[in-house]
Amino acid sequence: MGENHKHKKNWSRRRFLGTTSCAAIGATTFLSTLLDLKLANAMVASNLQPFNNYKALVCILLAGGNDSFNMLVPRGANEYAQYQATRSSLALSNASLLPINFTDSNGKQFGVHPSMPEVQQMFNDGNLAFVTNVGTMIEPTTKTQIENDTANLPLGLFSHSDQIQQWQTSIPHDRSAIGWGGRMADLLQSLNTNQDVSMSISMSGTNVFQSGNQTIAYSVDPYEGQGKTILNYNNTADWRDMLRTQTIDNLLDHQYLNIFDQTYSDIIRNSQDASNQFNSAVGGITPLATTFTPDNPVSMSLEMVAKTIAARSTLGASRQTFFLTFGGWDHHDEVLNNQTAMLGVLSAGLNEFRNALVELGVENDVVTFTISDFARTLTSNGNGSDHAWGGNALVMGDAVNGGTIYGTYPDLDIDNNLDLGRGVLVPTTSADEYFAELSMWLGVNASDIPTILPNVTNFYSPNISSPPLGFLL
Repeated sequence: MGENHKHKKNWSRRRFLGTTSCAAIGATTFLSTLLDLKLANAMVASNLQPFNNYKALVCILLAGGNDSFNMLVPRGANEYAQYQATRSSLALSNASLLPINFTDSNGKQFGVHPSMPEVQQMFNDGNLAFVTNVGTMIEPTTKTQIENDTANLPLGLFSHSDQIQQWQTSIPHDRSAIGWGGRMADLLQSLNTNQDVSMSISMSGTNVFQSGNQTIAYSVDPYEGQGKTILNYNNTADWRDMLRTQTIDNLLDHQYLNIFDQTYSDIIRNSQDASNQFNSAVGGITPLATTFTPDNPVSMSLEMVAKTIAARSTLGASRQTFFLTFGGWDHHDEVLNNQTAMLGVLSAGLNEFRNALVELGVENDVVTFTISDFARTLTSNGNGSDHAWGGNALVMGDAVNGGTIYGTYPDLDIDNNLDLGRGVLVPTTSADEYFAELSMWLGVNASDIPTILPNVTNFYSPNISSPPLGFLL
């Protein structure tokens, strides 16, 4: 939010940033060391056994901050009137909302954005759920604590760079380069029979989510349909490329006295070997009958995810995570027009992906979920919305206990007990609860969840028998 938009009782974005930065000074080195030690201890103590089934998580980052209270909208008469009064020029018409078959404990009814008919259908079929008013948090927080300066708040709240990082690290009190997906891979990678190709596969290059202490993501080009390789390596159609390949092989086969030179050579060789294995495995699958839309960036990335999943046996993978970024959600202007197009792209891509998973017979084995920097202000800035906090996410898969909204959908009237001003809502569900359920479903032992998510015990005890939210079967 800009500096001219003040929160009630002078809680401006600048004040939040200043307050939440002080506690983290000097903590980075200590925290990184502590997590390394905890991870090493957890790996020794876990007694992990090889999995005899396949599971995968697919993380879609809606980069820029999705205005998610226009993705999932109250449509009952009273709650819609409240929504319409608050959102004013940003409100969707009630008649345009696509109804979903769910009524919460307060009697609220809901609809999804009119450009998401596929999401509506999957929700009503029980294959998709929403997690509402979820956000990055260090500990449970109230509006009163924030107004009294007693709240322990995420570092750089409302900042794109900080919040987009914290959704990937689940360490909201510090700036870390290690993601919770990477920490999962550190624990689970050894259970895949093939150690040459990482269990972390990225459609969007290097990312924080899949960066571990011992593991890194393997990058795939969804448009080229293959893993990243040295340019024109092994191209036999051109004599110059053949000569280049031979020169590279000679350099990589050489034994270097300098340990740094040798290490670099080994990394490049291992990377190229992994690319050869990956491309051979994916190239050998039976072509998918499912049609993916060529000009839909989400579809193209998810098609490559589906092809990789189809090659899982050849790749020796029993556990995988996938990551893709769908950017452009920072709609300070033209939010209604922009979001109509982008939510339609997301909805269509998700539906095509689910069709492919059904074709492959793994619809029960793959869970797809969204994350985003933050939600947007409920009030308009004149033509768009600004940075906020708690928002709505969706999770898809036949393993999902779908057709339900998890968490407590907030009242949308201004000055309610969650509103910090302009419709910036304090989250009532923590990202840690969301991520803990996903991690345990993938196969992380309950005792290891605090290693993956350092603040999770502030919201949930991983040792209790019930899941944090209950959206996975």
